[in-house]
Amino acid sequence: MSAPLDADPGVQYRFGSFVLSPPRRVLLQEGVEVRLIPRYFDLLVFLVERRGDAVHRRDIFDRVWGDVIVSDSALSQAIRTIRRVLGDESREPRYVRTVPRHGYSFVFTAVVEEDDDGEWPVAPRDLPREQPAIQVPEDPYAPLLDRVTRVAASRADEEEQREAAELLHGLGTSEALRRLGTRPRHEFARALLRDTRWDSAEAGPVPIVGEPGALTTVRELIALRLRRAAAMAAARWARASIGGGVAGILGGAAGALILIAAPGSAAPFALVPVLALVGGCCGAAGGAGVGAGLSVAESVARSRRALALVGGGAAGGGAVGYAVQWLARWTLAALVGMDMHVGGGVEGLAIGAASGLGYGLATAPFDGGLAAPRGRRRAVTVAATALAVGMVALALSAAGRPLVGGTIHLIAQASAGSQATLTPLGRLIGEPDFGPLTSALIGCGEGALFGIGVAFGLTRR
Repeated sequence: MSAPLDADPGVQYRFGSFVLSPPRRVLLQEGVEVRLIPRYFDLLVFLVERRGDAVHRRDIFDRVWGDVIVSDSALSQAIRTIRRVLGDESREPRYVRTVPRHGYSFVFTAVVEEDDDGEWPVAPRDLPREQPAIQVPEDPYAPLLDRVTRVAASRADEEEQREAAELLHGLGTSEALRRLGTRPRHEFARALLRDTRWDSAEAGPVPIVGEPGALTTVRELIALRLRRAAAMAAARWARASIGGGVAGILGGAAGALILIAAPGSAAPFALVPVLALVGGCCGAAGGAGVGAGLSVAESVARSRRALALVGGGAAGGGAVGYAVQWLARWTLAALVGMDMHVGGGVEGLAIGAASGLGYGLATAPFDGGLAAPRGRRRAVTVAATALAVGMVALALSAAGRPLVGGTIHLIAQASAGSQATLTPLGRLIGEPDFGPLTSALIGCGEGALFGIGVAFGLTRR
């Protein structure tokens, strides 16, 4: 979600052959509207407002991409697109200059700032503009298609391929796809066109399903997006794991303290660090699985994002859940000779899907990067994720599939002399034993706390 910048509502800027109107969100060149996607338009406005200053990358990210996290390559691509629209050159810039190891500066000195209180004509988009006297190839598609189907040998080659794909969108997406056909490496080229269509205001649809080599195209698209977002996805995965671990520690410690304080309880204080450690390990493992699934899904999905997050969360949570389930069973059998059913796989899958659903619905308005809401929006995201996970955890507990607390109680009951039975908690809320109501309440609390931890970790900048 890209919100308009807080520009003066009555100001427009004239520079060269361009008119930039922030209030109308229009860029004109000699009366013809030139389209930019919203974030790129915001970036141009920001640079023009700060003309003459060397604007730091950090300030640009905070101002233009304040609600999402993007990589440096996203900013580089935005600058490249703005330069192309303005007819600028990076080596001899007339408008936008790169400030090495710092950021960018709008260097055109003859900017006229004037009131935007009158009507100015907008020429129809199909009227030709005056073009520079350069040699235009008879078939502009051919060299661009050759470029997007080559094997990139360097990072610079990859950026040139993205620029070529954006130019193909400008020429005509459908015609570019028709000419692409099934030539060698057409799957990669289609994936690149699909990825860059989000950065080109004039791009048309790039279908994949039902087209030649659809599965290979999907694989290429996923690899393409993961390469560009790998570092960000890894950082979010780590933060989600930490968030889940902290939530588990707090939940385990709080549960132990309540258990100790419950009437008729003989649990010692030593149970506090033990349950905190168990909760922290389970929370960190669950957060790692769910966080990895959500981070990967959010990195690769631009359309059907919520569905991808549900699937990614379910896959990550289920994988970790099944691993923990069998590890726990083998550990109990090997160390204490106890053969008992321990859940984990189904529970992890369901909790991961719920995490993806709550997080996906709450962050649906955010696009163009990995969602990083702030303030009230972040609180809404955390609350939505906690609610979704808490409700699913409640349903699991009611269906006889306990989470961490319930599983500890079952293991303690089966072990002679264990001090970790949660029967006093049941009596505290009016049940004679650790009954279904106690199990449901504990499960719901565990789930909600886990959702809070994971969502806080994911949305931390």
